[in-house]
Amino acid sequence: MTVLSPARAKVNLYLHVVGRRDDGYHLLDSLAVFPDIADVVSAEPLATLTLRLAGPFGTALVAEPDNLVLRAARALQASGRVNIGAALVLEKNLPIASGIGGGSADAAAALRVLCRLWRITPEPGTLHVIAASLGADVPVCLDQRASRMQGVGDILSHAPAMPDAGIVLVNPGIAVATPAVFRARTGGFRPQAALPEAWHDTDAMVAWLRATHNDLEQPAIALCPPIGDVLAALRTVAGCRLARMSGSGATCFGLFATPAAARAAAVSLARAGWWVWGGAMRASIADQPDLPDRVFAP
Repeated sequence: MTVLSPARAKVNLYLHVVGRRDDGYHLLDSLAVFPDIADVVSAEPLATLTLRLAGPFGTALVAEPDNLVLRAARALQASGRVNIGAALVLEKNLPIASGIGGGSADAAAALRVLCRLWRITPEPGTLHVIAASLGADVPVCLDQRASRMQGVGDILSHAPAMPDAGIVLVNPGIAVATPAVFRARTGGFRPQAALPEAWHDTDAMVAWLRATHNDLEQPAIALCPPIGDVLAALRTVAGCRLARMSGSGATCFGLFATPAAARAAAVSLARAGWWVWGGAMRASIADQPDLPDRVFAP
């Protein structure tokens, strides 16, 4: 039996830094969505735990013990007292260290596929506890549904109802380290946003988002000027309603009225060395995160 699951990109439509804890971790307020572009994690039965890397960005990683996929597998083994392993494969389609939660999404997908492969059903909340121990972004990636993120990113609540907008993702081909971006940030803290219950169309959503910010965008541009070039290119494309950086960068996004408009824009944004994707802002199955997991039995 082989179990597969997508590890969808996480895009922060806004990101406010609202405070800092005594231990130095920053407190955030953000709205995350999950477009239909993903890494893929698969697992087959095996006596021990192994990991093979594939995909266009697989060579940039090392299948070492500290890899988040293997850390997730070991944590799930320990929680369920599982004494068998798995042959894991990570098909890496998302850029590395790119501000769209790739590593966190991979860890979350590993938890999902191994629960199915090992036929274990953790107690309610156990998976989220394991996910939070792996990283602040892993819990939201576990559910793969649009969510508001607060605290250090680990406090989740429902997102407003959203229109079927389009989104383009562009990465300039440069990895950006999150700690360095936070260190480069200056200034005070921003208030938390007052989210509505729903946006009835893309214009209403974009109008609301224009009053928000990504507080990491300017420090990221200072460290990686090509981010500014990506944003400038997005803003010149016909139909782009809003261009902004996601997370700590370097991936940026542009919002469009429809997925078809976003796909067309992605074609026009192709540049040597850039990674570009366009499609739906939210995957059609994003509110039903179990559906994309597929089980193949011989």
